[in-house]
Amino acid sequence: MAAAKETVVESVKMADGRVVDFPGKKRLQKDSFIAEDGSVSVRCDFRNGETLSITLAKEMLAKYAAHGAEQKLGDEIAGVEDIDDAVLAVSDLIDRLNKGEWTVARESNGMAGTSILLQAIMAVKGLAKEKVQAYLKDKTQAQKIALRNSPTFADKVKELEAAKAAGKKPIDVTAELAELDALA
Repeated sequence: MAAAKETVVESVKMADGRVVDFPGKKRLQKDSFIAEDGSVSVRCDFRNGETLSITLAKEMLAKYAAHGAEQKLGDEIAGVEDIDDAVLAVSDLIDRLNKGEWTVARESNGMAGTSILLQAIMAVKGLAKEKVQAYLKDKTQAQKIALRNSPTFADKVKELEAAKAAGKKPIDVTAELAELDALA
């Protein structure tokens, strides 16, 4: 396996005398500041030594906040291919934000494949979606993969994945069997 390339950092002396580090190809460093009077400003340092700043207009703070929330929620699904996994990832982020957790270290694509596992557990165990979501929330990707591959859920996972790949809603075999039992 090839060794990872070390990121080159360029230290740039800004026009105001500060020194700012720019890693790799990064051209812009942004910092935000909240003053004692509650005013908010953002400073943009460019790799060429220039600096631009803005103090946000108080009458526009809600608009700025809304834009930031939209961006944060959208960023959460970067690299998540499956739409159902994307919904779970954003739902998980909303829960964390509601608890005041802005930055939480978590596995990249930690929701990948979770929607199928969620559906499989619901179908096999007959549990409500909210209960299964709460159960899966703190599981690592390795734990989720182990559950997906377990004898208890593997067949249902395969069935759901095949139906999804075919673009069709999976058939609820349990309901079909119950309907047949009712005929007897």
